[in-house]
Amino acid sequence: MSGTATDSAHVLWADAAAELAGLRTLWPKEVPHRAPEPVAGPGLAETLSHWAATRPDSIAMSYYGWTSTWGQLERDVAATAGWLAGRGVREGARVGVFMGNCPQFVHAFLAIAWLGAVYVPVNPMYRTEELRHQLTDSGASHLIAHPQSRSLVEAALAQIADTIDVTWTDPAAVFISTTAHAVGPDAGAEPAAVPSADLPHPIPAAEEAGDWDRVLASAQVAPIPADPDRLASLNYTGGTTGLPKGCEHTLGHLAYTAVSAMAGLATAPGRDRTVCLGFLPMFWVAGENFGLLLPIFAGGEVAIMARWHPQTALRSIAERGVTQIVSPADGYVELIDLLRTTEFSDVDLSSLEICQAVSFVRKLDADLRSEWRELTGTVLREASYGMTETHTSDSFTLGLQEGDRDLQAEPVYCGFPVPGTDIVIVDADLDPVPVGEIGEILVRSPSVTTGYWKNPKATSDTLIDGWLRTGDTGRFDDQGALTYLARTKEMIKVNGMSVFPAEVESLLRAHPGIDTVAVAPRDDADRGQVPVAFVVTVAGAAVDADSLTSWAKENMAVYKIPEFVLVDGMPMTATGKIRKTVLLEELMEGDQ
Repeated sequence: MSGTATDSAHVLWADAAAELAGLRTLWPKEVPHRAPEPVAGPGLAETLSHWAATRPDSIAMSYYGWTSTWGQLERDVAATAGWLAGRGVREGARVGVFMGNCPQFVHAFLAIAWLGAVYVPVNPMYRTEELRHQLTDSGASHLIAHPQSRSLVEAALAQIADTIDVTWTDPAAVFISTTAHAVGPDAGAEPAAVPSADLPHPIPAAEEAGDWDRVLASAQVAPIPADPDRLASLNYTGGTTGLPKGCEHTLGHLAYTAVSAMAGLATAPGRDRTVCLGFLPMFWVAGENFGLLLPIFAGGEVAIMARWHPQTALRSIAERGVTQIVSPADGYVELIDLLRTTEFSDVDLSSLEICQAVSFVRKLDADLRSEWRELTGTVLREASYGMTETHTSDSFTLGLQEGDRDLQAEPVYCGFPVPGTDIVIVDADLDPVPVGEIGEILVRSPSVTTGYWKNPKATSDTLIDGWLRTGDTGRFDDQGALTYLARTKEMIKVNGMSVFPAEVESLLRAHPGIDTVAVAPRDDADRGQVPVAFVVTVAGAAVDADSLTSWAKENMAVYKIPEFVLVDGMPMTATGKIRKTVLLEELMEGDQ
């Protein structure tokens, strides 16, 4: 696209967005056309203090029987911030959080914001090389992790010793820079009783929880005043051109994400009772939105689950009076199966008001919606369109379920943009296409990333005048509602998790026995897709599929580990690109 065309493109896109808005006669009257204002401005610290002052005894978070009020949460966060500040965390410092869901995750997330530092969530399934890359790329000076990750983190830090210095002071420690403290029950993965039994399990007494109690006994410090334009988080996303990139998000982005999502749910900060079931991984931007930002800005409660467990989910909904749940569609199938058993037939789910499905492996359909409504009395609807670059929650489907018209769209109906967000569809020349035609999805909103961390080329390739080129394809219907059609061609979806071939290829090239590698998707009935790595080995290398698998298990998250196929050479195009489709065809033929 020429510079002149680029300069004028945003005008055409804005006009197209306005035309689409004019088609939305089905816009629900409960949903405002403007997002509500945060009750205390965009600051996380100010919002926490507001709720601590106005509802100090209300529950802010719960965890398998343990609870914390807003008043207690403010004190704990101020103390955690004091402890971090005493160990060198200053405004602008990048702080990695390498943990699963637990109360200390919430403390860490808010304490980092309290100090004006930058939150860097790290996938707790990462292995050594992935962790090393993210710590190095982000320039993180501090790291918070579960004690179970000790050996893995030590291996990563050994490669970047000049960047992060960790001294272990307790054999069951998790660490921040040169000091350590413990997190959660039994190193935080999940109370041992939960996988085999569905009863809630309390957090251990302080003397059993390592030295986290000493962290909370630290001197409290005052928060850094909020600046909506201040960098608040680096949320890492995969990509088609290499290893994950950090998406820069400001305090203003986080606040808008929360209040616009509330608007799309026909609620507002502090107006309605809000209890979110928080089992989506909090490191993941969707889990951050629905398990952290939405309940924080709403002044509600997050009922934290360390991970998905359907029996525990049902009991948590009943016991905590959960009002909102977002789950992959597969999760609702599991809940329905339990609700049809004698044991759970009388469980009280009357508190549920908002039930949203995410269509990953299993797609939300009319039968699933009907069964859920029969058993709970609530309407199950698709969650939203979104991605890490936009901080997710870019659309809503509330009120668009009449006659299951939303479920007729293939593959996923995403509805209308949330208030304040514009979405358009463009062709290969970046010109808007007519309603009904397929093209690339562009998004403009107050939460679109300001850029990729330390990657100006990727930023300039993706952002144009505040509009994000998503690389996704979609179309609008005659009501101005978005249907998402497909992710970027390169992306592989494994149980709903995004795997980019370029990232896996980059990781595998670090293996000394690999000469050439190409990663492509193979359809799988259970997981949706699985990555397959076609490998040409270095001459004379003693490498086979089993040894490569063992190496991969040490260096990448389990969902990224590919199936390995050793080949003698790669089929190439005339321009020198590997013909992955030919490799897959040959693999399929060999399986027959």
